[in-house]
Amino acid sequence: MNRNDSLPASRLRLVPLDGGWHPGPPSAAPALVVVAHGSRDPRALRTVRALLDRVRELRPGLPVHLGHIELNEPLLPDTLAALGGGSAAVCVPLLLGRGHHVKRDIPATAAAAPAGARVAAALGPHPLLAEVLHDRLAEAGWRAPTDAADRRSRAVVLAAAGSRDPESAADTGRTARLLAARLGVPVVPAYASAAAPTVADAVRALAARGRHRVAVASYFTAPGRFATECAGAAPWIVSAPLGTHPAMARLVLHRYDQTLATPAPQPAPELTAPAPQPAPELTAPAPQPAPELTAPVPPTAPELTAPVPPTAPELTAPATPTAPELTPA
Repeated sequence: MNRNDSLPASRLRLVPLDGGWHPGPPSAAPALVVVAHGSRDPRALRTVRALLDRVRELRPGLPVHLGHIELNEPLLPDTLAALGGGSAAVCVPLLLGRGHHVKRDIPATAAAAPAGARVAAALGPHPLLAEVLHDRLAEAGWRAPTDAADRRSRAVVLAAAGSRDPESAADTGRTARLLAARLGVPVVPAYASAAAPTVADAVRALAARGRHRVAVASYFTAPGRFATECAGAAPWIVSAPLGTHPAMARLVLHRYDQTLATPAPQPAPELTAPAPQPAPELTAPAPQPAPELTAPVPPTAPELTAPVPPTAPELTAPATPTAPELTPA
């Protein structure tokens, strides 16, 4: 049985984090455009190009291109324009957290491309980055603490570029916690610009707490001015930038596949104000004639007649009795 036949369809769209096989014909897949920041340090461009070669080795046949935000060519708009209007693309920022470039600059450039392009999430935070940081520290001489006293004397400063965006600081803090879980010692974020503390300030604060063996982990994708300045503040060992570590190439492809596995956002329907309806014509009601008011006819008072006084009974003097006629005897 083919190895892919036993896997559910949902997994066929995602590259395993160890690279290896991938589904479907690569030529049918959207182009992968790795978006680097750009640097005046020539080592940065060499490092990024070498990383893209590692990506191509993991995914033969996949079109992989490079575009820069500034300072180096090709710039991202030129790379997307060269793909033409018929080629879909996924832009994977070679940046380690959310910030202005990831949230605004790259999406705006992708939206203006002839065929449009989708934008993947930043590389970090992700456990693969903690793996790379751990390996780079080991290459610089980091060894696990030998006992409790040795552990109490150690710490690591995670040196990052810095941003004014609070979500960028949150992402760096998350990476610091992932690295601390691997090393078993405190890991403190510090920044080369735009945020506090600086590497030197972080080192002094740790020393004040009794941690005098402080290593600096370079949280940069490639060599450059910021990486050099932060390394100069290290009191003990300092690691190299992330560079072309194999896990970096796997993470780039993971972000690419993750974007393709997520449904593209649908544009919001255009909202148009409804056409105003004419107001109904208001007509004053025809005046109604006022009812004719007539004074009520006063009721006829009943004719008052004096009552007829009762007739008094006629009084007649009683007849005077006739005195008996007296005759002489």
